[in-house]
Amino acid sequence: MKDFFQILKRFIPPYKKQLILNFLFNLLSALFTVFSVTMMIPILDILFDQSKAVHDLLPWEINLDVAKHNLSYYITLIKDTHGPGLALLLIGLFVVLATMLKVGFAYMAAYEAVFIRNGVVKDMREQIYHKILKLALPFFSEERKGDIISRITGDVTEVENSIMSSLDMFLKNPIIIIVLLASMLVMSPSMTLFIFLVLPIAGFIIGRVGKSLKKVSREGQDKMGVILTVVEETLGGLRIIKAFNAEKKMDARFNAELHDYRHIMNRLMRRRELAHPLSELLGTIVIIIVVWYGGSLILDKNSELTGTEFIAYLAIFYQIINPAKAFTTALYSIQKGLASMDRIDKILLADVTIPEAPYAQAVSTLKDSIEYRNVTFAYDEKVVLNNVSLEIKKGKTIALVGQSGSGKTTFVDLLPRFYDVNSGQLLIDGVDIRDLKLHDLRDLMGNVNQEAILFNDSIYNNIAFGVENTSMTEVIAAAKVANAHDFIIETEHGYDTIIGDRGSKLSGGQRQRLSIARAILKNPPILILDEATSALDTESERLVQDALENLMKNRTSVVIAHRLSTVRNADLICVFHDGEIVERGTHDELIELDGRYKRLHSMQMF
Repeated sequence: MKDFFQILKRFIPPYKKQLILNFLFNLLSALFTVFSVTMMIPILDILFDQSKAVHDLLPWEINLDVAKHNLSYYITLIKDTHGPGLALLLIGLFVVLATMLKVGFAYMAAYEAVFIRNGVVKDMREQIYHKILKLALPFFSEERKGDIISRITGDVTEVENSIMSSLDMFLKNPIIIIVLLASMLVMSPSMTLFIFLVLPIAGFIIGRVGKSLKKVSREGQDKMGVILTVVEETLGGLRIIKAFNAEKKMDARFNAELHDYRHIMNRLMRRRELAHPLSELLGTIVIIIVVWYGGSLILDKNSELTGTEFIAYLAIFYQIINPAKAFTTALYSIQKGLASMDRIDKILLADVTIPEAPYAQAVSTLKDSIEYRNVTFAYDEKVVLNNVSLEIKKGKTIALVGQSGSGKTTFVDLLPRFYDVNSGQLLIDGVDIRDLKLHDLRDLMGNVNQEAILFNDSIYNNIAFGVENTSMTEVIAAAKVANAHDFIIETEHGYDTIIGDRGSKLSGGQRQRLSIARAILKNPPILILDEATSALDTESERLVQDALENLMKNRTSVVIAHRLSTVRNADLICVFHDGEIVERGTHDELIELDGRYKRLHSMQMF
């Protein structure tokens, strides 16, 4: 229960007003519940001719005995004047009125609870998505994509269906139980104290069974994350699966995960279904014990209650049973929801490993140079860059070449702070980038990657992505510079054409030219090109290369290239090997050096 209240403490504060109203309405509903049940006493007294005639009216005051005395006076007056039938009818009308107020206040309480419940679920999804955007890339290399999707969808839904659906029970049922127990305590202290001794035993039994649900539920949610990962990988790799005739293999893998999930959910649901019958059985046992104990006291003339009052007392106690049963059912649901909340918190409570310094400086442009000073970086224990130093002057084009895995992509990923260096410094105009505002730093840069990352949206929105207050004229101008305008106007709806998932309706060259147009529109002073033409055919490469040359004019550019022909005009070429820059110079200087670069060049020319 401690975990449950911690969740409420985190997410309920914005809804304090609704919480107070909910408490007030539940309290009023509980009070009218007691009133409607206690009105059975005079009805039973009239039916069994047990009512005592009262002919004197006492002055009204806040006193239970005075209230009972004056109520008996008015019942006697009505009976003597109009007969017992009308007295029964009038008391019945009071019961109807009390019941109407009871259910009315109960609905108003539920109305406020719905606002709280849906608000908390909305806030939870909002916080998860916001945190996903803030977390650094290393977090996602450790997590399965399907598992993250499962947390923002399935786990939040589970929290809604368990914890938040139980919230109304926790707001309403304790108030009802406390008010009813208080009224029972007033009616018969000795019998109520006896009930206090019996109820905790039933609660202990239910609690023991409920605790086992949390572990099994966490297993189920973890397994659902694996299933979604398999589905996501299948959709992303469908072409390869079919090309290698691997349908049976993927089918077997998916079915194995489904089999495990079914086994886990069978265990979970069988235990959860135990909640209702167990609570009903224990409730019946408690009622029988109370009837036996109370009946024995009345038969022995040792009870504070008359026979009719005992019946009303049992009716009040019976009103506790349903809330208590719902309370225990909620305990089972909450254990299941807490397991999902633990998985959600792996995102919400994850450390932001690329924090912005509290004293971070603003930066709007590159004035002089970018400098890598003795930079070392490692993924876990594997060193990827080792004591690398390089100065990139403003307006220069720097090319990075070398075999795959030599550290080129990591080198450029450090510049926008996708990762932070382990040692050394990365400086822009002499200021460590860790001392700059993260938004301003990344605003200096435009990226064009080997895989054009586009969104399932219109061509216009993909080009204008991340650029505020742009116009169609500016988007068209950027598309023309990127050699993209001609193919765009040939599509069905021009710039309003939806390009499909990751731009699937376009060719590779068209996707790449859109990503270049996006970089052109942003107009950044620093440009990062990561093998932007390596996956293209010759004709598309020529168009994209022309677009890149337009983009690189008068900019500071860092270009990763496997095709050395695309970078021979760079101001400086750096050859990477095992995380170090082993050669640097212009194309002609490196050919003359007769080292690693010349060997790479000769192999490509051959």
